[in-house]
Amino acid sequence: MIEQMEKFEKRYVELEQLLAQSEVVTNKELYSKYAKELSDLGKSVRIYRDFKEVENQISGVENELKAKHDQEFLDMFRAEIEDLNKRREELRLQIENVLKGEDKDLNKSVIVEVRPGTGGDEAGLFAADLYRMYSRYADLRGWKVEMMSANATELGGFKEIIFALNGKDAFKRMKFESGVHRVQRVPETEAQGRIHTSTATVVVLVEPEEVDLVIEAKDLRVDTYRASGHGGQGVQKTDSAVRITHIPTNTVVTCQDERSQIKNRARAMRILRARLLDVKLEAETKKMSQARRSQIGTGDRSEKIRTYNFPEHRVTDHRINFTMHRLEELMEGNLDELTDAMIKAEEEEKRKNL
Repeated sequence: MIEQMEKFEKRYVELEQLLAQSEVVTNKELYSKYAKELSDLGKSVRIYRDFKEVENQISGVENELKAKHDQEFLDMFRAEIEDLNKRREELRLQIENVLKGEDKDLNKSVIVEVRPGTGGDEAGLFAADLYRMYSRYADLRGWKVEMMSANATELGGFKEIIFALNGKDAFKRMKFESGVHRVQRVPETEAQGRIHTSTATVVVLVEPEEVDLVIEAKDLRVDTYRASGHGGQGVQKTDSAVRITHIPTNTVVTCQDERSQIKNRARAMRILRARLLDVKLEAETKKMSQARRSQIGTGDRSEKIRTYNFPEHRVTDHRINFTMHRLEELMEGNLDELTDAMIKAEEEEKRKNL
């Protein structure tokens, strides 16, 4: 572990020197390449340098403990070394995560896809409620919400809604939302007041950068057509809607919300890129150890992960058996208590598998 981190630090120093050379500064392509590599290594190197500094501090305090001191000073040094050992363990875990490649996406933007499952019109309304919940959560955390694509129902629900969230810790906190969400409540569409069970599926995708995934133009088929509204009526007089098909995987993305064909195409490409990267990462995950696959948040998306029970004001996350009875607050975007519990459970799972 230390040997690998030493290599990272050595390369980091080398890149700093390269970026200062005039022949690199004047070469835009090379400069961008080195600058990105430096940026990618930055967090890893900072963690490793903090780790080394804590190691040095521990060594210094241990030497003080061996020297002759009053009992008061010895107690102070013992308390200090206990804190330093805790910090060293935290940094060691962070280094483990860096080497596993688990931290590289935590601060990236995400693309969230919400679709109704079983339950008819009520499922569509629940999908809209989930979108509203995530939008409120984004507001509370200071994230930017960008609508990518929406297919609304006449009752105010959604057949599908895709949006991007951009801000600090967006993926870190949203990655646990992928899966099947179940709601138990009396629907607005139910005249007799009976409780119904409906579901909606959430998919959270890391939004990749251009360098994360190369898509060849020859692998794409791009079709344009006239956008339509509810019931299929035309809402545009030009062929602004875009459908992009990735031929090798038969992945299809459509966008029609913008009046501009160029904007619709750009958004469709962002969604396509995120979906293709997700498929690639999922394939890589399957090759990894059972310990990695068993960690929180990496389960099958067909798995029921959470139940929202409105009559009992209760929400339960089935992955960690976490229950809270403030459902209304949660639906208003107060997700931090639940998300913090998920993060804590994941960290504990990682420690077990070290």
